[in-house]
Amino acid sequence: VYKRLKLTLELVKKEMEISKLQESIAKAIEEKISREQRRFLLNEQLKAIKKELGVETDDKTALVEKFRQRLEPNKEHCPPHVLQVIEEELTKLQLLEASSSEFNVTRNYLDWLTALPWGNYSDENFDVHHAQKILDEDHYGLSDVKERILEFIAVGKLRGTSQGKIVCLSGPPGVGKTSIGRSIARALNRKFYRFSVGGLADVAEIKGHRRTYIGAMPGKMVQCLKSVGTANPLVLIDEIDKLGRGHAGDPASALLELLDPEQNANFLDHYLDVPIDLSKVLFVCTANVIEMIPNPLLDRMEVIALAGYITDEKMHIARDYLEKTTREACGIRPEQVEVTDGALLSLIENYCREAGVRNLQKHIEKIYRKIALKLVRQGVSKEPSSGSAMMYSDAKETQEEPIQASCGFVDGKTEVDAAGATLDAQTSEAELMEPKGNAADVNDQQVEKDFQKVLVDESNLPDFVGKPVFHAERIYDQTPVGVVMGLAWTAMGGSTLYVETTQVEQGEEKGSLNLTGQLGDVMKESAQIAHTVARAILLDKEPDNLYFSNTRLHLHVPAGATPKDGPSAGCTMITSMLSLALKKPVKKDLAMTGEVTLTGRILPIGGVKEKTIAARRSDVKTIIFPSANRRDFDELAANVKEGLEVHFVDNYSQIFELAFGSSKGNE
Repeated sequence: VYKRLKLTLELVKKEMEISKLQESIAKAIEEKISREQRRFLLNEQLKAIKKELGVETDDKTALVEKFRQRLEPNKEHCPPHVLQVIEEELTKLQLLEASSSEFNVTRNYLDWLTALPWGNYSDENFDVHHAQKILDEDHYGLSDVKERILEFIAVGKLRGTSQGKIVCLSGPPGVGKTSIGRSIARALNRKFYRFSVGGLADVAEIKGHRRTYIGAMPGKMVQCLKSVGTANPLVLIDEIDKLGRGHAGDPASALLELLDPEQNANFLDHYLDVPIDLSKVLFVCTANVIEMIPNPLLDRMEVIALAGYITDEKMHIARDYLEKTTREACGIRPEQVEVTDGALLSLIENYCREAGVRNLQKHIEKIYRKIALKLVRQGVSKEPSSGSAMMYSDAKETQEEPIQASCGFVDGKTEVDAAGATLDAQTSEAELMEPKGNAADVNDQQVEKDFQKVLVDESNLPDFVGKPVFHAERIYDQTPVGVVMGLAWTAMGGSTLYVETTQVEQGEEKGSLNLTGQLGDVMKESAQIAHTVARAILLDKEPDNLYFSNTRLHLHVPAGATPKDGPSAGCTMITSMLSLALKKPVKKDLAMTGEVTLTGRILPIGGVKEKTIAARRSDVKTIIFPSANRRDFDELAANVKEGLEVHFVDNYSQIFELAFGSSKGNE
């Protein structure tokens, strides 16, 4: 019995302990719940009291009030249909539960609707002279673009208000298409917004997503208006010729509505679903190759072609813009370095022949980085090991600025700074340590003065930028029989090329033509036409000469590694073949360009400016252009045309006289 009672007692004690533990846990939970409930009840009572007293509104009312206040400044300018939508959405918001998903969708929608600058326009600048000054400050040349912007301002001044326009700037890379957009915005006193559409393949980026999707957002134009805060910004659409096309639609077609002056007064974004007036927005698009832009889109834009810069323009840009900004960026003072005109000209001619100035900027930066390193090394090499400034004992020498490790250059002028006391202390120490009139110190100072200016000229330019990239394009001083100089247009600007024809073999009825030099399909056809026309001209001039019927010819256009295409070498090819057939070289310093038909008519070509510059660079004295290109040539600057004898021709017979005959032809 005793044993059983002992076991029972143990069990009872165990159960009592478990019971106490459960009781304490239950009590703690109950206290916590009651505390939370009490806090919740008190909070609710507090809200009710505050609401009753008018001290505070609930979350929904506060949100509605915030939207109404945001809309208030533009309410009179806001279109009635937009106001109606906003009122409907605000009423809907008050009925929805804050925890529902629809509440967040409606709140975000109202957030976008009320944040847009309805009818809020920035004050425009209608002062033509002020605008001209700003445009000239930022860019050299580009007269066509500047003229167009000044016309836009002049029309706005006469009307008292300005409409939006769609302008497309096309040209090779690096000519300043993107940067002039910012400059135009500054000249017009408009807000500036840029977005690139290169590789864009989703229509929703432009038109927005429908609100039914999770994480839906408006398109780029609505984001632009919210960001700039005015309804008449300048919008730069970059790289419009590189638009993609994906499974999510065709963005080029979506841009049709945005860039159409008739439609964009009621631009409809999928997310907002209310018409937005974009008729006051000035759209500036940029493209490298306008052939890549779809025709319906190109039709809506006013295209301004930017040709590449000529050497003279590049010199001005390098001197007035690039050199100045690069020098400041490298922390070098103007008196520490001198880059001669000869060095800049050599840099442009032998390293940076492309149409734009981006490569020129890179090379100027390279020069200045090397100069910075040179200046720092000079400073460090003459620095005492203690790191303190070295001063000279004579009163005159003491005034010289010490070489400082922190700046790394020698100036040779007295400079007072905040650490004047420290410098004085160092000076007195140096005077105690250094014996007076030390000849070696004077020599050191003389060396410092010699090294303080770095001169960059033609002779030491390769030390800064390496060996020249380009060499003279001219292979022949006097072209031999069968070789004629032509003119070509490339993405880098213009260049001269040679058309070479040689005889492979002769024999009865062996007349044929081989072509080499990586020629494109159009150029191959052009060579076949040239062969036929040359044959007809030779029969006309010398009826008994059967050279083309009995000779196998080989026509080559160096350099072999460069792909070439286009019809403008037609007249050059004919002249090359006739030169071989007649065994007469063409006149010295002559270059030509023009497409030829089977009847010998000369058709117009493109890239007149670039080809003329290339001819000047190769010391060509006489150029032959098609008559239809006379207007293009007349528009060129006087310094481009200077010293050139230019002939405009309609028919190949005129070229024949100019190349082989004694007649001067029609100038």
